[in-house]
Amino acid sequence: MPPKLQIDPIVKVTKTDEEWKRQLSPTAYRVLRHEDTERAFVNPLHENHQAGTYYCAGCDLPLFSSAHKFDSGTGWPSFWQPIDPRVVETRTDFALFIPRTEVHCARCEGHQGHVFKDGPKPTGLRYCINGAALTFLAD
Repeated sequence: MPPKLQIDPIVKVTKTDEEWKRQLSPTAYRVLRHEDTERAFVNPLHENHQAGTYYCAGCDLPLFSSAHKFDSGTGWPSFWQPIDPRVVETRTDFALFIPRTEVHCARCEGHQGHVFKDGPKPTGLRYCINGAALTFLAD
């Protein structure tokens, strides 16, 4: 049986830029703290088919379940919903001159990726997440 997911209460985690640099890998730092995007098809979590939970690489908040993961063909781990709606926050991103919905961890505000309205049922959503922003723990 997987460990009980600890999401209550969600208390914000704040660190200096130097603290984040020391804690994270260079790729995770660029993605989580500077809203970078890793190259498609390079992160092993994209091809991960094990049962388990995906956690924020910045603060270990459980974000996504393997039960909600699907192959979107995009090259990034994709989910049709978060593990709990409270664990992610969104905001509009205009970086590519068209509005997109950016997804952040609710605890450390680390950039995870984007959510699009072209996913499977039952939600119709595709949370397209950088693998570098996640860690995985098998059930």
